[in-house]
Formats: sequence, structure tokens, C-alpha cells
Amino acid sequence: QVQLVESGGGLVQAGGSLRLSCAASGRTFSNYAMGWFRQAPGKEREFVAACKWSGGDANYADSVKGRFTISRDNAKNTVYLQMNSLKPEDTAVYYCAQSRIMWVLDLNAFAFWGQGTQVTVSS
Repeated sequence: QVQLVESGGGLVQAGGSLRLSCAASGRTFSNYAMGWFRQAPGKEREFVAACKWSGGDANYADSVKGRFTISRDNAKNTVYLQMNSLKPEDTAVYYCAQSRIMWVLDLNAFAFWGQGTQVTVSS
């Protein structure tokens, strides 16, 4: 079965940076699109970023474009989210996700989720 484990969250001041990691296991990692989502208290989970199985052709939410970068290392079965110029509104639990369908990047196809890692940005 798929297992996704996030790490790298923490407390950072506004304007700072964090790099999240997600280690995947259970399926052939390079066959599947990967994504990052986040959920703040009292809010619904929202899309942040996603990339294809190859690591190129990434998509981003408008709120993070120019600040966040998603990347992946298929040799390490790991996807990353580099977060720069962090804002207090970025505070949330960040979840790593994997598509249930190989060779498809579709937001509705993300079906496997990690446990989440907390990111807190202070003003």
C-alpha cells in the first residue's frame, strides 16, 4: 500500500523559507504525479502545487506562484516543496499527495495522502 511521510515543517518568521520533503513508498514512484495541499484551521483543504511523474511541467496555486517550487527526485522516491517569502497566511498543515492513476496529472485523481506537517509563519 502507498505510504507518504512528510517532514520539514516548523515555525518561521514572515519572509523566511522552509523546504518540505515527502518520502513515498508502496508503488513505482516515477509513474505518478505528486502534489502538495494545505489545510488551515476552519478552512477546507486547498491545492498548492503539483508536478508530473517526470518532475517537469509543474502547476501552482495563484497564491504561491513565484514563491513556492515543487520538485522531485525519482531516484529517492521523494517530492519536495521549497517555500520562500513565506507569509502568515501560508500557515497550515501541509499534505503530500499521490495520484491514484499513473501518468495522469488531475487534481481529482489525488487519492493517497500523508499525515501532514505543520507550517507556522509568524508576523
